Amino acid sequence: MTGEIDQGREAFRQHAWADAFSGLSGADREGLLELDDLERLAVAAYLTGLDTQSTEVWTRAHQAALRVDDVARAVRCAFWLAFGLLNRGELARGGGWVDRAQRLLDDRALKCVEHGYLRYCVGLRSVFEGDASVAHAAFSRSVNVGDQFGDPQLAALARVGQGRCLIYLGQVADGVALLDEAMVAVTAHEVSPIAVGDAYCTVIEACQELFDLRRVHEWTAALSQWCDSQPTLVLYRGQCLIHRAEIMHLHGAWSDAVDEVGRACDRLARAATTRPAMGAALYLRAELHRLRGEFASAEASYGEANEVGRDPQPGLALMRLAQGQVDAAHSAMRRALDGAGDPVTRARLLAPYVEICLAASDVAARTAADELSAIAAELNADFLRAASAHCEGAVLLGEGDARGASAALHHACTAWRALDAPYELARARVLFGLACRSVGDADTAKMELDAACRAFKQLGALPDLARAEELSGIAPIAGGLTKREVEVLALVAGGKTNRAIADTLFISEKTVARHVSNIFTKLGLSSRSAATAYAYEHKLL
Repeated sequence: MTGEIDQGREAFRQHAWADAFSGLSGADREGLLELDDLERLAVAAYLTGLDTQSTEVWTRAHQAALRVDDVARAVRCAFWLAFGLLNRGELARGGGWVDRAQRLLDDRALKCVEHGYLRYCVGLRSVFEGDASVAHAAFSRSVNVGDQFGDPQLAALARVGQGRCLIYLGQVADGVALLDEAMVAVTAHEVSPIAVGDAYCTVIEACQELFDLRRVHEWTAALSQWCDSQPTLVLYRGQCLIHRAEIMHLHGAWSDAVDEVGRACDRLARAATTRPAMGAALYLRAELHRLRGEFASAEASYGEANEVGRDPQPGLALMRLAQGQVDAAHSAMRRALDGAGDPVTRARLLAPYVEICLAASDVAARTAADELSAIAAELNADFLRAASAHCEGAVLLGEGDARGASAALHHACTAWRALDAPYELARARVLFGLACRSVGDADTAKMELDAACRAFKQLGALPDLARAEELSGIAPIAGGLTKREVEVLALVAGGKTNRAIADTLFISEKTVARHVSNIFTKLGLSSRSAATAYAYEHKLL
């Protein structure tokens, strides 16, 4: 049995977590583990995704420390136990361990760094309860204690929490600076493996929320390197694969992203602490299905994501739009945006809302585009500035200002190209082409639409490709009407009402109204009778 202990200890030293758990567990069954080994076993269980076993062993380590009257060490074990419970959503149980540990310190009147660790747990629980102000105060106290006792691990963990809270409270620049400072200790190997993985994932999530793609790329690469050095790591490996898949998604490597998401789901299924991460993986899988026109598979994945707590919007609404269900998409996005209070969450929803409002002929598209512009200026993120220019151009085009739209969309194309975002670039090129067509620049319109078609084909974005090919293949008639607008105009000239046209073309009445409005705007008409005369004059019947 001594051999198993030695093998387990050596595997732990080499960060071979599965082997460490196996060796130390074998020795534990013979009752041979000392307190140091119990702590090693608890860490190995946690990092291999064995949450129940980790909790049980941390509890035993806590009790063993109390038996030898090492209260500070017992409190440290209680901290890691509470850390795991809180991170998987067991707030009452985790809070109970924090309270017990705090009582132990208070009863002995101990002045030690463990006070700071317990304050960190208070901050963590407050974050999960949605109280950023209380959480920030607790994390700030933890930072002070960590610095006072020279504990770089506590200071790093608490600075990450402190920075995240400042971002929630609107102090973005100060918050990001704290995240960068905290990661110095992480990359300098001054913190334990559990803390390393948690810090990486938390910082990457914060940067994603801020649309800070440069930092997302940088920290994801560092996390990948750290995970790759530990082949049996389960916890954090799944999150790393998701972050990598999201980067592949942005840069147009969709097939690689699908494979990476599949690996992430396999990893995450082994650990109960990762429900939010599993939701993110399932949502990304749904998005990749949607973009490729695999709507049945997308719908199933959106449903699975919803079951584990990930809101399926805005992706599900965008799929409904692609399916021609404009009213359903509009209602869903309006509900989602009504429930979004903070700027970061609203920024993620506003661009899809603009697109859907334009399809539904809802003038709220203008308000939403203006709000996105304000948030982009506040957060100072290149991705948001590109999305804002894209939305502004789309709204101007819908308002009939083709020249203004052309300028905004040209800027959007430049911004998406700089971000190496080929799908978003292709979508902007479609709108830019339409704007150029409307101002009489047929050559540029054709080049932009053809380029968009090639990009969509290469990506496998079949729904977008079908629309772009239809637009690209139309020789513009007087006024620049699309094929669908010509169909609607012919039915208007035939005396049909909007309702009758909707039934004939199998589209919604709101969509018909939007087409009629666009026809009137493009042709400079003010009535259905004038539209009828135009149709006869140009032989469109």
